[in-house]
Amino acid sequence: MKRWTRIASWLLFASVMYLILTEAVWKWVHLPQLGDVGFTLVFVTFALAHCAAMEGWSRTGLFFAVSAVVSYLMEAVGVQTGLIYGQYHYGDMLGPKLGPVPVIIPLAWFMMIYPSWMVARAMLNGVNTSTLPGITALAVVAAFVMTGWDMVMDPGMAASGNWIWEKGGAYFGVPRHNYLGWLLTTFLVYWIAGWLWRAAKPQAPATRLFAALPIIVYAFFAVRYVTGSWTPPLQVIALFSMVVPSLAAGIQLCLNRNSPDNPPGQIPSSLRP
Repeated sequence: MKRWTRIASWLLFASVMYLILTEAVWKWVHLPQLGDVGFTLVFVTFALAHCAAMEGWSRTGLFFAVSAVVSYLMEAVGVQTGLIYGQYHYGDMLGPKLGPVPVIIPLAWFMMIYPSWMVARAMLNGVNTSTLPGITALAVVAAFVMTGWDMVMDPGMAASGNWIWEKGGAYFGVPRHNYLGWLLTTFLVYWIAGWLWRAAKPQAPATRLFAALPIIVYAFFAVRYVTGSWTPPLQVIALFSMVVPSLAAGIQLCLNRNSPDNPPGQIPSSLRP
């Protein structure tokens, strides 16, 4: 099962990279695409498969359940009250809804939550993330890594009509309030999942390259935004909000080989909560 999960992860990784590439070259070459919903389904399947290959299905299921429940509840409250992210509502472009929130949205949260978490785990290599301070530190860093992604993703998605900010906002039409909501939502997901994972059994170490696949996806998104964002200021923001974490994570995975607990070719054990 583990072997087939890893094979599936590689195939899905290639699919995600292709779909990101189709967006990057769309101005010049119109390659087949799947749209926002199709892209999300492929991406979240990659995240689930990779997490399962790294940590097992029980830990993956727990992580996904926490992410889906917390993100849906926060979104539902956010849409109805405007307290968490600002005043907004979803259009019809993202498919059927469960209450005020499209069904695809909790999947989209995990789609971003998992790669951002892997970036943060790599950045914190050497920190004991099995203790309460370590779990909290990982949750804080991962929340900032993911919110940095949203800083360059949200304006374009809103401009495309996927959701509507009813009163606009100071940040490319998005309320600054939104990003505090993202920090809170992702911190809760990461902290709760990290705390619950303490009692679950981790899997055997993976090769550095396989462990780095979600980080490569995150970095490829960063390059995509830097080179082809719809507005130049977002290119600069992406450089610092996404490229810097990508570089820090990549350097840790590639060059931090000195720990006696981390044999060459394996993901450092400190990356596990």
